[in-house]
Amino acid sequence: MLQNQKIKEEIAIVLDYLANGYPLDKRPMHKKTPIVQAIGTERFALLELVPKREISLQPADEVYIGDGKRDKIHHIIGRLPLSKLTNSARKEMEYIINELIVKKEKIFVDFFNKAQPLTTRMHQIELLPGIGKKHMWDIIGARDEHEFESFDDIKKRVKLISDPQKLIFRRILLEIEGKDKRKLFTE
Repeated sequence: MLQNQKIKEEIAIVLDYLANGYPLDKRPMHKKTPIVQAIGTERFALLELVPKREISLQPADEVYIGDGKRDKIHHIIGRLPLSKLTNSARKEMEYIINELIVKKEKIFVDFFNKAQPLTTRMHQIELLPGIGKKHMWDIIGARDEHEFESFDDIKKRVKLISDPQKLIFRRILLEIEGKDKRKLFTE
């Protein structure tokens, strides 16, 4: 998950379902198609999907979007820019990202255990918001004693880091917003 290998999203979580397409779409009503705004579960890719006919989806529904037979999704339109997300999709996105971080805690704890230097002056851990050189060395010192096992373990062993889950969440949001060119958790 943390390397720069291309991972294709297999499962997406619905952020918003627009039964009549986008409201500002100028096309006639009979040409509009329902739209699903979703986020991938592996690399947090924002996606625009078209559901199959007679399928109604709710926010937080999981849908299969892989290469095999899809039961709810007809096709994928493509990536969705953050600016095109509806307000309800933005709110839902924050909740779902937090849920995914909790569900995949082991992967994110492994990030703390396996993070490497990017250059001679910059470390991957420093890319997390609020982490500077001092905190980075505290984390590295604690993980050298023995590897972290959970977010709670990180909280106990590293002073001044109250919530590593929130650090990961803020980093993912920064990457989705496109505010940093380096990608740790998204594509």
